Amino acid sequence: MKLLDIGELVQRSGIPPSALRYYEEIGLIASFSRHGLRRQYTPEVLQQLALISLGKMAGFTLAEMKGMFGKDGTADLPRPTLHQKADQLDMQIRQLTTLSKALRHVAECPAETHMACPTFQRLMKTALNARKGGR
Repeated sequence: MKLLDIGELVQRSGIPPSALRYYEEIGLIASFSRHGLRRQYTPEVLQQLALISLGKMAGFTLAEMKGMFGKDGTADLPRPTLHQKADQLDMQIRQLTTLSKALRHVAECPAETHMACPTFQRLMKTALNARKGGR
């Protein structure tokens, strides 16, 4: 079996050594052995790192992801949790799309000032209401 040392793993994954050491410390990945002071990893760790990167992009915490990895490093992705996260992302996308459209309107609005723009006024009210509801 060909092992990857930490330098090669950094190069192939783009993840800094400090993050790899942290992931190992919290149990997300495991080194297979050491060659001198350099950690050695199995090639399967690249797949785990790809899953971790995907999970982070989706908004999962490292603790949540740790619960998705078995002792042998295999992933057990709970489908209900994935559906729930996808629903949250869909909602966030809708909210951000609405915000983007409103900001574009305000940027191009013919009103003399932003404060005179009715769309901007609605946007500010929405932001306040969302803030009150998010407490």
